[in-house]
Amino acid sequence: MAASRKSVIKDEPNRRAEIVRAASRLFAEKGYAATTIRDIAKAVDMQSGSPFYHFKTKHDMLKAVVLEGMEIITGAVGAAAAQGGTPRDVFDAMLLAHLEQLLAEDGRHFAATLLHEGRHLDPAALAELIEHKDRYEALWQKAMRDLKRAGDIADDSHVTRLFLMGALNWTVQWYHPNGGRTVKQIARQLSQLLLLPRTR
Repeated sequence: MAASRKSVIKDEPNRRAEIVRAASRLFAEKGYAATTIRDIAKAVDMQSGSPFYHFKTKHDMLKAVVLEGMEIITGAVGAAAAQGGTPRDVFDAMLLAHLEQLLAEDGRHFAATLLHEGRHLDPAALAELIEHKDRYEALWQKAMRDLKRAGDIADDSHVTRLFLMGALNWTVQWYHPNGGRTVKQIARQLSQLLLLPRTR
């Protein structure tokens, strides 16, 4: 029994990631309330009680899905912003990074869970999520201020940022990998819609 427990602990990082991915997919497809621990365990080929080595409750799995998803997308977009260039270059890189993360399979499940199942988070977890979202949106607000100073955007208000976030996040509802447009093409078109034409 001790050897079995030791083996579980040794494999914990890899199995934990599997559980989070499976929970994300199931929460997106079935909904948080309808998904059971047994469903999640079955999805990763574990015994029904094994996920409790990694998470105390199903709520903890939901929290991991949304918070770790936010960390991943924030890291990708932050890295894109840090590459530098003109404000327009930075903004375009951030758009592409956001969409590449969001429209990957795991990203779509994360987005659907965040948008539709986040209401199941307890107040403490919800407050933590809001802190993550505020930090993420601050990256975009800075990028838009830089665009405004450079004369590349007409309005850098928080309302414009909210429109932008809505447009980006809603792509998970209609994007299809075989739909005729690549992620790069979608990012480029959104940039052209929002930014002012380049001056010659």
